[in-house]
Amino acid sequence: DNWAFLYAQRLALKQELPLHVCFCLVPKFLEATIRHYKFMLRGLQEVSEECAELNISFHLLLGYAKDVLPTFVVEHGVGGLVTDFSPLRLPRQWVEDVRERLPEDVPFAQVDAHNIVPCWVASPKQEYSARTIRGKIHAQLPEFLTEFPPVVRHPHSPSCSAEPIAWEACYSSLQVDHTVKEVEWATPGTAAGLAVLKSFIAERLKSFSTHRNDPNKAALSNLSPWLHFGQVSTQRAILEVQKHRRMYKDSVDAFVEEAVVRRELAENFCYYNENYDSVQGAHDWAQTTLKLHAKDKRPYLYSLQELEQGTTHDPLWNAAQLQMVREGKMHGFLRMYWAKKILEWTRSPEEALQFAIYLNDRYELDGRDPNGYVGKRCLWSICGIHDQGWAERAIFGKIRYMNYAGCKRKFDVDQFERRYAPTH
Repeated sequence: DNWAFLYAQRLALKQELPLHVCFCLVPKFLEATIRHYKFMLRGLQEVSEECAELNISFHLLLGYAKDVLPTFVVEHGVGGLVTDFSPLRLPRQWVEDVRERLPEDVPFAQVDAHNIVPCWVASPKQEYSARTIRGKIHAQLPEFLTEFPPVVRHPHSPSCSAEPIAWEACYSSLQVDHTVKEVEWATPGTAAGLAVLKSFIAERLKSFSTHRNDPNKAALSNLSPWLHFGQVSTQRAILEVQKHRRMYKDSVDAFVEEAVVRRELAENFCYYNENYDSVQGAHDWAQTTLKLHAKDKRPYLYSLQELEQGTTHDPLWNAAQLQMVREGKMHGFLRMYWAKKILEWTRSPEEALQFAIYLNDRYELDGRDPNGYVGKRCLWSICGIHDQGWAERAIFGKIRYMNYAGCKRKFDVDQFERRYAPTH
């Protein structure tokens, strides 16, 4: 279910050449911990087994792509290179670095395999909001939202077989924090991810449109870890969910809105705005209002450590933080409340954004992702991205406000607090 992979195989078949898959394992990536790396590597183990069955060589190269990939290309006489796409600056830099170091006669193609409508096709500019991109995406879905052609067993064998992968050695090459443990509820890999998709359609899809904003109800797809690591394709999820449109029209439409329109809106922002993770990325109205209220007295001030440990005065906020620490996933509705309170309880909007991104990237399995920087999380909550100005108030200025009482009107807050109470 990966268009870059499918394109690469089509090129190889046309030229009657073997096909190699390379994954460059970097020793560290932003705030990723062993929780994220283990999820990713276990998924890759499944990929390597699938590749073996398809007569495709899978190589795990240790190091940055610029240092290991061009050498690999030369040593194996590789005729062409195809890569995937991410709008984030580090992966974009990796692609640039490889491009500069490749032999001149090796063509290099990039395919946006994780958006349904490729990012640069969906829109040529930064979009203002979901309202401005929705029509553009829906107009192009018939062309791009199609069934995947199959990957076939590759008829052309490589001259030398791939070296067996020492998976344990991969772990010792990492320079990451080992204190953030793996989570129990999410089994890595495509097979497990597709099982979660199946259970979503069978058990939770029917209540997605009515209950997705209630943290006590099981109504979410829970697919984000597998989508983030490319272990399940968003396109596959949409194709499967859409088969149930006749029965659950509202839920299917709501799922498409979140998984396609909102998700691709976040990708659009990160692709066209180089300040996607700072206050400088916000619209002028938001920067102005935040600056105007930067010196307002905060009712509480918390350090990063107090926030990380979930020891604030607010039991709902603490419960949401502890859910993220323990499970690697915070309920979508609470991610908004969580980030807005960080704005209220830190010294400045800049510090709030820095803390929110750090915590999101460190604990969420789907952190370090356009959806986390923008989505209904960090920049949406703190800087009003893809939102509008609201009535002015202290600290927030015109940024949309959320409070405890509002949450109490929406769902049973006590029930959620009990479920994620501090253990000490």
